[in-house]
Amino acid sequence: MTPGTRAGAPAEDSDDLDVEEALALVREPKNAAAPAAPAAAPDEGRHERHRATAWPRAREVAARAARSGSRRTPVSVPLTESLGLVLATPLDALTDLPSFDTSAMDGWAVAGPGPWAVREQDALAGHALPAPLTDGEAVGIATGARIPADTTAVLRTEHGRTDAQGRLHATREMNHGQDIRPRGQECRSGDQLLPVGTLVTPAVLGLAAAAGYDTVTAVARPRIEVLVLGDELLTEGRPHDGLIRDALGPMLPPWLRAMGADVIGVRRLGDDAKALHKALTGSRADLVVTTGGTAGGPVDHVHPTLERMGAELLVDGVKVRPGHPMLLARTKENQHLVGLPGNPLAAVSGLLTLAEPLLRTLAARPAPEPYTLALGEAVHGHPYDTRLVPVVLRGDRAMPLHYNGPAMLRGVAAADAMAVVPPGGAQQGEETELLDLPWAAAGIGVCFT
Repeated sequence: MTPGTRAGAPAEDSDDLDVEEALALVREPKNAAAPAAPAAAPDEGRHERHRATAWPRAREVAARAARSGSRRTPVSVPLTESLGLVLATPLDALTDLPSFDTSAMDGWAVAGPGPWAVREQDALAGHALPAPLTDGEAVGIATGARIPADTTAVLRTEHGRTDAQGRLHATREMNHGQDIRPRGQECRSGDQLLPVGTLVTPAVLGLAAAAGYDTVTAVARPRIEVLVLGDELLTEGRPHDGLIRDALGPMLPPWLRAMGADVIGVRRLGDDAKALHKALTGSRADLVVTTGGTAGGPVDHVHPTLERMGAELLVDGVKVRPGHPMLLARTKENQHLVGLPGNPLAAVSGLLTLAEPLLRTLAARPAPEPYTLALGEAVHGHPYDTRLVPVVLRGDRAMPLHYNGPAMLRGVAAADAMAVVPPGGAQQGEETELLDLPWAAAGIGVCFT
């Protein structure tokens, strides 16, 4: 079956997607056009290679797939729960900022030329508005306190002294309005502070709170259900008797949360076709992520189950190593499935190739700007497929890490990013595209909760 086809149905054009969704706010990165796919090897799995999608194209399909669904309803979210979401309505100022004339420094509010007689009662932040000043009068004032009427300026503590008679003198020249933050200096009530599509960072939370918000209207986190397949997996203890520890069950939920998702469940189904069918047909998640079972072995049930459901395969294999047998399907009108290979590093490749672009669209998060670094040493490539190789960043170099086989996590556990190595490999010093890992990327991606 070619990408974008339904079992027993004619092929569909997977580009025929609704890209005008109100909340499809993803900003495409520059220079994101997919290069032409390399020619297939004449004697290497012709049918499989014809079916597989080039790596850049697969990411593009995944990013666009969710836009053909119905509109996602914005939600009102308390500030304390909105970190990492995307604004679905503009953040408009609910008040002037500051909402009153306020002192920018600790010191004295003074009126007219000095020296000044100092009042006994200081003006403090959060207290009532002090009485107006008269010329030649001063009052001690704290940062953030309201400015008395008729104040000329604020004299900083370090710029004033008192004489034996208790009169205040300036020790340096002072300008009218100095160290006073006038009402509305930052914004006026009704001003747009941030537009639709802004990612809620800690600084955005602070601004929203300062502007008087208790909640924001945002795009809801995509709901994800993880289905772990495989009879050979242990949930505790050491591997033994042909059984291995499940690495993906512990790894995927926090990784997906770091991508902005809400993981609503992790279920271990073993190699049970009936259980897989029941789980998929009954899921209420926006995205189902499966592990293993995507190849053509005797207990690989993902493809037959999707065919039985009438699911639409959008990507059926990707020309990338590791992770070639990954897939993306539309299982329901507003639900997708990403099938990850069972090998751990191959699953990481599937996360970065298919899950991340899809989740980014569902959450309306902006696409990261692509960037490159020179490789610190040469990397062998696959003859026809892209390779994703874990690297550590050292200055202006990306140093490839060893232990990067499909079943290995030792390399990626120490990595900052994954290098996108083109077919044929890359030489030392060659500029190579990098994909940041969530915990290494600057910004909101470091939040795992």
